[in-house]
Amino acid sequence: MVTNYEGEQIQIPENMPMLPVRDIVIFPFMILPLFVGRDSSIKAVEESLAKSDRLIFLSSQKDTADEFPQPEGIYETGTIAMIMRMRKLPDGRIKILAQGLTKAKVKNFSQTEPFYRVNIESITDEELNTADAVEAEALMRSIRENLERVISLGRVLSPDIMMVLDDVSDPGRLADLVASNLGLKMSEAQALLEIHNPLIRIKQVNEILLRELEVLTMQAKIRSQAKDEMSKSQKEYFLREQIRAIKNELGDSDNKQEEIQELRQKVIDAKMPAEAETEVLKQINRLDRMHPDSSEASILRSYLELLVELPWNKSSQDNLDLKNAKKILDEDHFDLKKIKERCLEYLAVRKLNKSMKGPILCFSGPPGVGKTSLGKSIARALGREFHRISLGGMKDEAEIRGHRRTYVGAMPGKIIQGLKQVKTNNPVFILDEIDKLGNDFRGDPSSALLEVLDPEQNNSFRDHYLNLPFDLSNVMFLATANVLENIPAALRDRMEVIQLSGYTEDEKLKIAKQYLVSKQIKENGITEKNIDISDEALKFTIENYTREAGLRNLERLVGTLCRKVAHKVAEGEKQKISVTPELVAKFLGPQVYTREDQQEHDEVGVSTGLAWTQAGGEILYIETSMCKGKGGVILTGQMGDVMKESATTAMSFIRGNAHLFGIDEKIYNENDVHIHIPAGAIPKDGPSAGIAMATAIISRLSGVAIRKDIAMTGEMTLTGKVLPIGGLKEKSLAAMRHGIQKIIIPHKNIKDLEDIDEEYRSKLEFIPVKHIDEVLQFALVKPTTSSKKDKKSSSGGGGRSKDRISASERVA
Repeated sequence: MVTNYEGEQIQIPENMPMLPVRDIVIFPFMILPLFVGRDSSIKAVEESLAKSDRLIFLSSQKDTADEFPQPEGIYETGTIAMIMRMRKLPDGRIKILAQGLTKAKVKNFSQTEPFYRVNIESITDEELNTADAVEAEALMRSIRENLERVISLGRVLSPDIMMVLDDVSDPGRLADLVASNLGLKMSEAQALLEIHNPLIRIKQVNEILLRELEVLTMQAKIRSQAKDEMSKSQKEYFLREQIRAIKNELGDSDNKQEEIQELRQKVIDAKMPAEAETEVLKQINRLDRMHPDSSEASILRSYLELLVELPWNKSSQDNLDLKNAKKILDEDHFDLKKIKERCLEYLAVRKLNKSMKGPILCFSGPPGVGKTSLGKSIARALGREFHRISLGGMKDEAEIRGHRRTYVGAMPGKIIQGLKQVKTNNPVFILDEIDKLGNDFRGDPSSALLEVLDPEQNNSFRDHYLNLPFDLSNVMFLATANVLENIPAALRDRMEVIQLSGYTEDEKLKIAKQYLVSKQIKENGITEKNIDISDEALKFTIENYTREAGLRNLERLVGTLCRKVAHKVAEGEKQKISVTPELVAKFLGPQVYTREDQQEHDEVGVSTGLAWTQAGGEILYIETSMCKGKGGVILTGQMGDVMKESATTAMSFIRGNAHLFGIDEKIYNENDVHIHIPAGAIPKDGPSAGIAMATAIISRLSGVAIRKDIAMTGEMTLTGKVLPIGGLKEKSLAAMRHGIQKIIIPHKNIKDLEDIDEEYRSKLEFIPVKHIDEVLQFALVKPTTSSKKDKKSSSGGGGRSKDRISASERVA
């Protein structure tokens, strides 16, 4: 039984309609108007009014935005209320005046359509013992006093609240009455409603009231401080003083205005273009209006800090002293004449034309020849900052252009990040491993680089993160690559390609003496008083432990020698250790490469070809043999499609001209020809092994041996013509490294001999040929009848021809 507003005793039924309410928690004895608009809620009200008791169960829904709350989205504890009045509104809603009677808990939902009907269980407050009753009385008095102070500090409450509180003697009812008038958050109010112990509930209300009293006291203090310091006519000043007073009371000094002023000053100092300055000032004003602790303010602050730190108008002074630049380049790198000349040409033009745009160069060559370190030397020679960007394996376009600021964790691209780090707008950027760019669903970085590396476009490069144009025309871009064919044609077209070939043994010896030995001695903690590496030891190391085009392995080996000596010095060795070839063999172990790699004598069916690889030039031994069969051709050694076609072409040419070579045609029907290129685990391909394959096959079928001191390179046609090839310089150096001094080359490659230094040309003899007949004339040990013309001119050892070229003859 409960008492309604008219003083009547009402029996509470176990089942009644339910009305979910939003944004408010209904306490017992609380009278308030409710606007009802949902169809289900209106039906629940109508069902309640249809009964004489007019009772309805009011419970708050957990999500205020949910238009159709499910049973699990409604709190179980609520208040049984009586509808005192109802009025229909013109917009279809109804307005009711309800009074909370008592708390209750939902046992289950007996009906969900067309409105909720629930089975409930009434909740009564727990009885207090004598000691708790005394404490509750003390808390009630404290609450009345604190509530008076709250009202005196300006908190607007019902004018009759204090009169009502004086007549309330039940602690639970007083707690509910105060809580319903304080405007608590829904979660706090619901937590109070679910407390059934009056003493605990009134304690909680008292704590809330004390907290509210502290806030109101502080607010009054802030108003007082701001009022004393401001002018009545300056409303904006008053608001700022209030904020400052709040910050001071919290112990957090107000640095926001100082930060804004500092940013504005940095914008002035950065001397940005007009478009960028306008945008930055606009964003600074936005930041000024934001709360400093908001997440958006933090993102905007990072963006503005990047903008003001970029070198919009800050350049380093170029060192235009050509002699000094040449000296620096010579100090750091041996030879590389073309690259050094190109750098000096740039300086010369820069000296004459101050507005010249930065060049875009691409250094192409095998690993370890000094492409990346060359970029550092160029930057040092120019007096510019240096920055390296590794492109190997990059697949995301955003790595170049940056992410849009709408994304979480957005960052500028590597170009803008690099400029921020070097703090000048004319550094030397080296784009390392540009031939190893990837692409996937995130975009194609090579396409993004098209704008970066185009002198006509990069003066207004727009990074997605900045969303402002930035001038990259003063940046000197250098790219490095091992294989030019892997670079997209459009990107390759934007760069000036400079080829770096591998080093010869003599060059490696000079580089080791001038650079590597002193570097490794220093890095391994010893001095020249502890070690002396002779030229013979270095030469022995180069000949027997290195065979690659670059210098990395040689540097590692020199480092190994220094470490061995450092070990002895650390053990107490006092005398200077002289490293000899014998000591090298002891330190480095068995020889990795020996001259036994070369053929020991002239062999039948084995020719020496030349190939180009990413690591430089290499020699290939093409071996052939015959076995009983039906005229088939067996190809092994992981040949690629192009090389297989070369073998098929050579075989077809030989079959069609067998009578000219003195080969019995029956041999084809009774035997299979097997062509093999050793190192079967390594894939091989390329259009330059045609004449070497043809020579090996003819040698095998005719029984005539091939000279072991001659290497050859060139493709052939079905008519026997020899076609030109690429990579002649690298192939020639490979032959020299293997002790081969005579090279048969296509006649049309004579022009490429200019790329080979005179020093190396003097050690090699190039034999240009136009037809396979000429190849056989020089390559076979004994004379062979290849054509009528050959019968007149052939010689057993491949005598001297008027087209043979050596150092003593001028290259056409």
